[in-house]
Amino acid sequence: MHDCAVIGGGPAGLTAAIYLARYHLSVAVFDDGTSRAASIPMSHNHAGFPDGIKGCDLLNRMRTQALKHGVDIRAEKVTELHRTSNGFRVLSHEPLDVRSVLIATGVVNRRPAMSAELHDRAVSAGLIRYCPVCDGYEITDKPIAVIGSGSRAFKEVVFLRSYTKNLTLVLDVAEHGLSAEKAARLEELGVAVKTGPVEFVSADGGAIEITASGQRFSFAAAYPALGSDVRSDLAAMVGAELSDEGCVTVDAHQRTTVVGLYAAGDVVIGLDQISNAMGQAGVAATSIRNDLCESTPLIRP
Repeated sequence: MHDCAVIGGGPAGLTAAIYLARYHLSVAVFDDGTSRAASIPMSHNHAGFPDGIKGCDLLNRMRTQALKHGVDIRAEKVTELHRTSNGFRVLSHEPLDVRSVLIATGVVNRRPAMSAELHDRAVSAGLIRYCPVCDGYEITDKPIAVIGSGSRAFKEVVFLRSYTKNLTLVLDVAEHGLSAEKAARLEELGVAVKTGPVEFVSADGGAIEITASGQRFSFAAAYPALGSDVRSDLAAMVGAELSDEGCVTVDAHQRTTVVGLYAAGDVVIGLDQISNAMGQAGVAATSIRNDLCESTPLIRP
């Protein structure tokens, strides 16, 4: 029986695994290879990397560090999670019994309607971006599109307005879905509004080409403001409380409402940032260590 199973191989999961291993606990990480961090072409706001670091490079460094400390990393997707009399059973390629579980499965961005090949090429080139908190600085004073409608798109536009005045809201539906007050606010901010349907034409030559309202536009980048889906189904499977948005509810120590189950990273409501996920993971790992020690004292022979 392992002391802990970490489900998710992103910044939160790997940080927790490193902490747990250095607490002399046995830990298995289940990584299905879908961490959003892997798709980051270059992060310039992660402290300690003044020239930036690619998301995949950061994850590779963290995996190397985890393996160095004896973490059991499995390239597997967990399909089921069940409570047992003395912990949990994790179902993947083979069942694994563990004393505790950390959910670090994150969220999945809702993509705009475009081919997977064009989408991935645009993301790799920094022409489609999902996190203005992460990379708004890089698009300062450039022509930017926000794809979406309603309050979510409105908030994205208002946030990005502090980086550039050249903003266009391209609607993914027929109506913007905003109150008269918010629509007036967009006009006050000088934001152009174009109706769809949206068609992504190309992502080459340092620009992304979009057609909307019968016109063709060129932008330095497009931010889809379509929301995301929280991957909290495993936590729900064992009865953990979720927020209205589907995020796993935790206390100040990253404990869920199920004893022995913890959560960290984007699957928990809060700021979706690598630094925040890593901080939560450190708290979660320490809580796991201390809680396990309450039932079975950890004494070095």
